[in-house]
Amino acid sequence: MNIIIPMAGMGKRLRPHTLTTPKPLVKVCNREIVKILCQDIVKTCGGKVDSIGFVVGHFGEKVERGLMEVAESLGAKGKIFYQEKPLGTADAVWSARELLEGNTVVAFADTLFNADFTMDLSKDGIIWTSIVENPSAYGVVKKDELSGEILQFVEKPQEFVSNEAIIGIYYFKSGERLYEEIKRLRDNNIMRSGEYQLTDCLENMLQTGYSFTTEIVSSWMDCGNKNAVVNTNKQLLEMREDMRGMQTSVRGNNTCVIPPYCIGQNVQLENCIIGPYVTIEDRAEIKNSVIKNSIIGMEAKINNVLLENSLVGNNVVYQGKTQNVSIGDYSNIEE
Repeated sequence: MNIIIPMAGMGKRLRPHTLTTPKPLVKVCNREIVKILCQDIVKTCGGKVDSIGFVVGHFGEKVERGLMEVAESLGAKGKIFYQEKPLGTADAVWSARELLEGNTVVAFADTLFNADFTMDLSKDGIIWTSIVENPSAYGVVKKDELSGEILQFVEKPQEFVSNEAIIGIYYFKSGERLYEEIKRLRDNNIMRSGEYQLTDCLENMLQTGYSFTTEIVSSWMDCGNKNAVVNTNKQLLEMREDMRGMQTSVRGNNTCVIPPYCIGQNVQLENCIIGPYVTIEDRAEIKNSVIKNSIIGMEAKINNVLLENSLVGNNVVYQGKTQNVSIGDYSNIEE
């Protein structure tokens, strides 16, 4: 089994945080989004993963080393591939084409999920979906009612077709077949809005006899903007015990911590009410504050604030202000 994780996007909707940190390396529950994604995919595969390929921009050696560590922690070999230009989803996968061999999972690194299934790797292809209330905002699948096989992919249907939305995770029994389809797009310059699209590959595979079914995730969490990231942190703390906890090195004085929460190492808390639904990363210092439903970055120093639904970056100094905020790394705000 190989996994390909396209993650070269700029993450503009999550700025200012993505000005210093690639979006998939933004943390929820004190873990990078891409790490949680990889861990959960490996779990649902039910077998050994040989290689994990990360398709990146030029994020730098430190980021690349971190991605290698993610792969190695899951018993896989990590590989870095570069998407030099934003030429679409199929082009991103093509950047890691050497991994298109045998069982292959493609997972776009801007979403997380909870799944109660183990994939049947004997199937030709599996599209991961989620039941949604507003199908017109998503790409959905139309299925045969008896066999469960996908009949059609429909992009943002204006009339009801299905409420199963495609979440951006795909399994292919034959990575070689996907290789051939992307090559066909490139050889024939088949593009939409100047990009090579993975959905064009899926549609042609479907029309030429490749069978796709679906697996429906129990929850689907977006990480596209500040509110979505904070809400995903909340959902993970609610649903998953493995995401919660406090390191023994936390030092607190006159502080109440309300679960669920995730608090990192060497955190200092003084005269605070923390929680519920709060993640505090390593070495943060928080004094005289009330914080709930928020993420506080590594080595942040916060004093005399009331925060809710907020995302505070690494190394931020923030004092004396009460509001819903999104503050990027290394900011200094004092009033």
